[in-house]
Amino acid sequence: MTRRLAEVARKVGVSEATVSRVLNDKPGVSDTTRQAVLTALDVLGYERPTQLRGVRARLVGVVVPELQNPIFPALAEVVGGALVQLGFTPVLCTRSAGGLTEAEYVAMLLDQQVSGVVFCGGLSAEEYANLLGRGVPVVLLNAAVDHPGFPQVSTDDAAAVEQAFHHLVSLGHRDIALMVGPTAHVPSRRKTEAFTRLAARAGLDITGRIGQALFSFEGGQAVAGELLAAGATAVICGSDILGLSTVRAARRAGLRVPADVSVVGFDDSAFMNYTDPPLTTLRQPIDAMARAAVALLVNQIEGNAPTPKELLHEPELVVRMSTGPVRRPPAD
Repeated sequence: MTRRLAEVARKVGVSEATVSRVLNDKPGVSDTTRQAVLTALDVLGYERPTQLRGVRARLVGVVVPELQNPIFPALAEVVGGALVQLGFTPVLCTRSAGGLTEAEYVAMLLDQQVSGVVFCGGLSAEEYANLLGRGVPVVLLNAAVDHPGFPQVSTDDAAAVEQAFHHLVSLGHRDIALMVGPTAHVPSRRKTEAFTRLAARAGLDITGRIGQALFSFEGGQAVAGELLAAGATAVICGSDILGLSTVRAARRAGLRVPADVSVVGFDDSAFMNYTDPPLTTLRQPIDAMARAAVALLVNQIEGNAPTPKELLHEPELVVRMSTGPVRRPPAD
């Protein structure tokens, strides 16, 4: 205990008596010094006293379903940075093979009495209902399931599909396909509904032109192969990973991108400008969305009633080299 007091005191530049007052939650210490002592405990690897965890520690859980998809670490980075700027300590929780599930992470965060939680994608409706019942401030970023009880920040999936669809139609494509995630995945469902409406309005037959895949290279490649075999000359994809898997499927089928097949991704993940070919994609406004989510969360933490509404952010079509004019059949 004495060693811990001495190390923390040296780190912060205060007396051991001041550190002791903070650790015992005694008055007589400024908020700035108190926060500095608590941060020093974290940096030095010491566990905070139980009574100083949670709200006093200003911990906020940032829960992401995976780190393999570049969009999730990108969102987590901006959310975490915005939280730190406001004096909160982000706790990153991500699912991994053999590790904790998202539900187990939620239980752990509740045990730590976190000030709030930001979910990127994520949990089941049952877990959300549990959190709603506990009164924990929560904000959903691109929620995977329907749950209107929390504030939500999302990319406008309908607008994304509309931009991609009109871009491909302007290039002469009529055999357009859509590849998204499972039906239960809310952003995928919204993209599918928008695509169906647009195709009907344009008089396009999309029978067999909607594919559902796991968000992985292997899953995407298998479904993309089926769509291309059915005659699709262009594919709108629900993620950049699915977009790149479509490029791979096209090449394995002996097709060229974009000469034979045009591909549009979704996210504008890091390095999409450097793929072969550079991927045309829908850019999610990550910075604006993440900061909006943090603002909504902090508003709840400060005691204001949550507004269970959804803020939709417009994506941006970034045209690169994976889309081009439809290949015309040779004249007789």
